Amino acid sequence: MIEQAVKRGSIRIGMSTFVPWAMRDKNGGLIGFEIDVATQLAKDLGVQVEFVPTPFDGIIPALLAGKFDVIIGGLAITPARNLQVNFTIPYSETGLQLAASRKLAGSLATMADYNDARITLTCRRGSSACSDGVRLFPKATLRQFDDDALCFQEVRNGNAHGVLASEPKPSFWSLQNADLIFMPFKETLTRTNAAFALRKGDVDSLNFLNNWIFLQTRDGFLRGRQDYWFRTLNWSDRVNM
Repeated sequence: MIEQAVKRGSIRIGMSTFVPWAMRDKNGGLIGFEIDVATQLAKDLGVQVEFVPTPFDGIIPALLAGKFDVIIGGLAITPARNLQVNFTIPYSETGLQLAASRKLAGSLATMADYNDARITLTCRRGSSACSDGVRLFPKATLRQFDDDALCFQEVRNGNAHGVLASEPKPSFWSLQNADLIFMPFKETLTRTNAAFALRKGDVDSLNFLNNWIFLQTRDGFLRGRQDYWFRTLNWSDRVNM
């Protein structure tokens, strides 16, 4: 795949739009963490980057059908997916996080504080946040809603102590509502690793991508880009949020 991309003069990237991984700016262009990563990869290869926006539920079949060269789209490593594609080493990490009400939970600082029958937490119905919430806080009351925004609103309105969701949403909520919301835990409560995915059998391309990720991790590029897109809202004026 890498040799073909170099000969062609472009690398085709399969991706889906998720804030802030990849999204449209106010002019219709693509921006985000994944866009920065793929653009830098293309630059280091000396080729152009070609993005192929694809619905997330069909992104692996599209890769296998040859519609693009590699997935760089926040695809978490799972055994089931690994049966279909080859994953590189991880290039980003996210996970479950808690955003809490300053009014109701300002004095709560430990996992044990939130694992209490007097605590009410919210999560989006059917999400891993709910299943992880049951496991991590079995004594707390877990209220489920159909939308992350509704989960957060319950906390903002003072009807729940905190909301469980995958990062970076909790970080964004706390940044946008610093007077009402805080994050009691510095580290995520669970860890999810994302990797590039490519078709099986291409060991040379897998080797190249693994080494590229290793070098970009060592040199701080990946951490710097993830911190910018996931831990700040300095880019928010470029999109309609």
